[in-house]
Amino acid sequence: MRPSLLLMLSCSATLAAASVAAHSQEAAQSRGDASVVSAARMLDVLSGRMLENVHVLIEDGRIKQVAHGKDAFILTTDITRYDLGDATLLPGLIDMHVHIDSDPTYSGYSYLQFSDRFWSAVSVAHAQKTLMAGFTTIRNLGSEDWNDVGLQQAIDEGKVVGPRIVPAGYAFGATGGHCDSTYFPPSMNDRNPYNADSPEEARKSVRAVRKYGAQVIKLCATGGVFSRNTEPGQQQMTYAEMKAAVDEAQMWGVKVAAHAHGAAGIRDAIRAGVGTIEHASLLDDEGIRLAKQYGAWLSMDIYNTDYTQAEGKKNGVLEDNLRKDRELGDIQRENFRRAHQAGVKMVFGTDAGIYPHGDNAKQFAVMVRYGMTPTQAIQSATINAADALGRSDIGAIETGRFADIVAVSGNPAQDVTLLERVTFVMKGGVVEKDERVR
Repeated sequence: MRPSLLLMLSCSATLAAASVAAHSQEAAQSRGDASVVSAARMLDVLSGRMLENVHVLIEDGRIKQVAHGKDAFILTTDITRYDLGDATLLPGLIDMHVHIDSDPTYSGYSYLQFSDRFWSAVSVAHAQKTLMAGFTTIRNLGSEDWNDVGLQQAIDEGKVVGPRIVPAGYAFGATGGHCDSTYFPPSMNDRNPYNADSPEEARKSVRAVRKYGAQVIKLCATGGVFSRNTEPGQQQMTYAEMKAAVDEAQMWGVKVAAHAHGAAGIRDAIRAGVGTIEHASLLDDEGIRLAKQYGAWLSMDIYNTDYTQAEGKKNGVLEDNLRKDRELGDIQRENFRRAHQAGVKMVFGTDAGIYPHGDNAKQFAVMVRYGMTPTQAIQSATINAADALGRSDIGAIETGRFADIVAVSGNPAQDVTLLERVTFVMKGGVVEKDERVR
């Protein structure tokens, strides 16, 4: 076994360690299973503290040890070193609501110019952009033709580059509701094959989508912005239907997310045991109370209205959809502020695919504008998101977790927009992006 030891030593020993690292780097790179990442700072998302002079030892894709302090460094032989200088390390970021096979530049009916398989192809590029933006894990909440499941499998097999994916496969809800096909005439008979119009059908749809690879269940409790002939405030699944879906999912050990803009749908989804409420635009006081009582997480996409209002018409978004988007934007953002002030648990979810993939981090500044500190916003996309996923192997730079690490120049706890320009991305101990000036 290769020798490696994490020691607290005096600064006078630094030159010796550096010389060891220099002559052993080539051998370590050829083995590829151990490295040290060092930087001036690291945000410890578990405590919310900024640590100074940090060194992270990585072996076999996992974090082996973390050292910090004025005199701390890693003494080792035969190991690759990444000295990032005046940068801040953070855990790989997590976006809890994306649509990886959607491209906002083909909106409304314009997407019909392409073959069905076009979307599975472009999702590969979207995945790479997302990873390069520092998002090492995503939860994909709805995809056509199992595109997210196939992409997740290709990434896990090392065939393409992208983040860890938690796929939902097909999102489903009521016939004629937000997750049904609502843009076509009866003659086309286009419908979501997993529509659920009773508790029994909801159970069966959970079983079916899980069978084909869904790792999270996505329900559509209310109408939506980017569907036709639905209004966001309308409840479209009953409490009994959502409760049956949640009970079935829990029996299989799968978590549930619910698209829910309207207040009544939010309340019933929480009462039914849904883990994360998506959008939550028209959240009322009772919904806030229930979210705290049940421990539900809110995933509120408060950035994307900026993009859709600026670019939507050019991209083909129908005026009725833009109208709904305008009506909800400010209301949702103020309800985000109210929920955060009330102490509701929050995760980072952006609805990427409504805006271009890779721009996910633009939401951090909006979250800060509406009441969060930069550290709280970062925690929503790291440890909070990991907790909501039920995972203890991601979401923090901590011994035993995957070595998912990103870095930015400067201090994002002072300027959260730095997260829009990550300079270093490591996923599972493998460096995917390194823009250091050498």
